[in-house]
Amino acid sequence: MLPLAKRFSKKNVEEDLVFPDREPRPFVRAQKAVLDETVARLRAAQRSGRPRILVFGAHAIKNGLAPVIIRLLEQGWITHLATNGAGIIHDWEFAFHGRTSEDVRANVARGEFGNWEDTGFNINLALNIGAFEGKGYGEAVGAMILSDGLTIPSRLELKQIAMDPERDPARAAAAAELLGVAATFNLPGGRMAIPHQWKQHSVQAQALRLGIPFTGHPMIGHDIIYNHPMNNGALLGRAALRDFLTFADGISHITGGVYLSVGSAVMSPMIFEKSLSMAQNVALQDGAPIADHFMLVVDLAKSHWDWSRGEPPEARPEYYMRHLKSFSRMGGTMRYLAADNRDFLLHLAHTLSA
Repeated sequence: MLPLAKRFSKKNVEEDLVFPDREPRPFVRAQKAVLDETVARLRAAQRSGRPRILVFGAHAIKNGLAPVIIRLLEQGWITHLATNGAGIIHDWEFAFHGRTSEDVRANVARGEFGNWEDTGFNINLALNIGAFEGKGYGEAVGAMILSDGLTIPSRLELKQIAMDPERDPARAAAAAELLGVAATFNLPGGRMAIPHQWKQHSVQAQALRLGIPFTGHPMIGHDIIYNHPMNNGALLGRAALRDFLTFADGISHITGGVYLSVGSAVMSPMIFEKSLSMAQNVALQDGAPIADHFMLVVDLAKSHWDWSRGEPPEARPEYYMRHLKSFSRMGGTMRYLAADNRDFLLHLAHTLSA
């Protein structure tokens, strides 16, 4: 493991953050029509108190869009945020280091890709402690950023909880895992200060400050924190499962609401379809099926299929565009906008503020 300060990072807060007053590139008429429909649905959903969920891939953070997303949160347009494991990491590195995004090709060749002590140690420790405390993935990291540190339970406290599984089996199991981490890394109990100089630009921290759920949806082996020896699958899985269930609860209220999927070709459609199926199962039992939800999918790839016609045949390349095919099967209304995430989120923020 190497110190993060020695890594060449391609993105930094001084040059790469995108602020809400920046002008986006103009949209063509078709793009503007989709944007206007989305804004109308967001305003209607806000008036009726329905969910407005923004799910984004890691590039939204790497591209510096945190200030724009935070503005949407502060103005009350978004009620739930979600991203993948890489989005969590880039947001943390910006807040802690002021820089993120490494040279993958060069660092893999040196056997150094992802081997950053600060990132692996701090994020894994936040997740391990957060899982014990009952926090979700995004909340655990967001709390570390917002409070500039972590409070490590004493080994005596963890041992006492672990030895009483009948009282709370899940908490006892988490305590036993965290006890193992504390012993392996010789962690003393008490407060560990971890300053985050740029936390005002952390979407995770600001969402927590505003009381807006921010859920993290990682996949085992996808993220650089798995390189670090502190990575603990049991505790990580506990935090991630809590966030999936929090996300599914949000989707259960999506009738009349809006779902924005920005630059997430795999994670977003996958968690949405499972959550909607679970929620629909319960809703049908209650006699109030989920309907009238609006889904906007934003990505760079152009699609030459008219998705209002339904799903394309298997002979068409668009059939294999998972981020479109999955959402086209989810009922409600789906729209697709081919655009850079910077242009879309800036247009969205400007139009909603008008």
